[in-house]
Amino acid sequence: MNKYQVKTLEGQKKIEVDVPGSKSITNRALLMAALSEGRTVLKNVLFSDDSRYFLQALQDLGFQTEVNELEKTVTVVGTGGKIPLNHVTVYTGSAGTASRFLTAMLGLSGGSYTVDASEQMKKRPMKPLFQALEQLGVQFEYLEREYFLPVKILGKKEGKQKAILDIETTSQPLSALLMTGLMLPELEICVTGKKKTGSYVEITRRMMSAFGCTTDFDGISYFIKKGSRYQREEYQIEPDVSAACYFYGIAALNGGSAIVRNVHTDTLQGDIQFIKVLEKMGCSIEEISQGIRVSAPKSGVLHGLTVDMNHFSDQALTLAALAVFADTPVKITNIEHIRFQECDRIRAISENMKRLGIRCEEGSGELTIYPGETKTAEIETYEDHRVAMAFTLVGLGRKGVTILNPMCCRKTFENYYEIIESLY
Repeated sequence: MNKYQVKTLEGQKKIEVDVPGSKSITNRALLMAALSEGRTVLKNVLFSDDSRYFLQALQDLGFQTEVNELEKTVTVVGTGGKIPLNHVTVYTGSAGTASRFLTAMLGLSGGSYTVDASEQMKKRPMKPLFQALEQLGVQFEYLEREYFLPVKILGKKEGKQKAILDIETTSQPLSALLMTGLMLPELEICVTGKKKTGSYVEITRRMMSAFGCTTDFDGISYFIKKGSRYQREEYQIEPDVSAACYFYGIAALNGGSAIVRNVHTDTLQGDIQFIKVLEKMGCSIEEISQGIRVSAPKSGVLHGLTVDMNHFSDQALTLAALAVFADTPVKITNIEHIRFQECDRIRAISENMKRLGIRCEEGSGELTIYPGETKTAEIETYEDHRVAMAFTLVGLGRKGVTILNPMCCRKTFENYYEIIESLY
């Protein structure tokens, strides 16, 4: 499917849907299971492009796995921090988590490996992770550009037990080092810059604790204790809150309500903060046994607002789509780092708003969107799943929106458009 002509939703909808397991939690769980001692059964696993690349890489490295897509389970036989095979090439596609997590694991293993990726992933920032691993003694040969993938890992010499890291652009390198740090006798990770933590770092630490490895943080440095190990017989992966937010957004603009089954406020995932944004825009929020119910404003009007989205920036695109329908401008701040994701997401929002005839002001790490009437437009997705899924919301409320390359959503949500079709 090269194009998807979005049809407007007629009448208020009461939506109740399931969404896939979290990509972020799935790939973290796969890594920790591989580094665990013994057999781990992962439940509600996300099967998408990103997780399949991760799983295939583990299989290529010799890890024993049992996969049941129908039941959404993966069983991994962990090897206690040892990689079964050496001299292997792994391919991580466009998956940032797989690229960074596997590079850290393979680097700290002391073996010889090659990590290759898609052209899109080759452009994404890896330098902070590579530099931290070099401090720890890992040796690399950069096969195209220095500090970018693809890379050959040449082994590990004696290095420090301390790494210095900046996470302003992305926190994934910190998560990668935290999760793989128990492969070293002990580890201190000193974080420079203003940003010291983030929602995804806290997901990592809470999951590590669930797998039996606690971390300490003194406000500047993170510590992995000597003798740490992973062991977990079974782990349940949460539904993807990032995916759930699209349906909460649909309810907000359609005048109806949405329940995403099994998503609750006690989730590990930082994107749950988005429901507070919807509440400020006039929506009502209710937690029930099935999940969280988001209902559109009783007045039928979404209010504009200014919001700092640094810690749940995956939803900047969703909020941008809803801004088209608001009564006053929406300003999204502190999101400069989303320029370095699957695409420059700030520019993607700005350019697509221009295509729609919507005024959008782009600043340093921020956007201001002025609501208004839209014109017929084709949305350029830039091979970014979140651009495709978020701008679909505009088409559900306004006629004349076509999504180009919509199936880039397979990165995290293979059946997104099947669920959208079921709403008509």
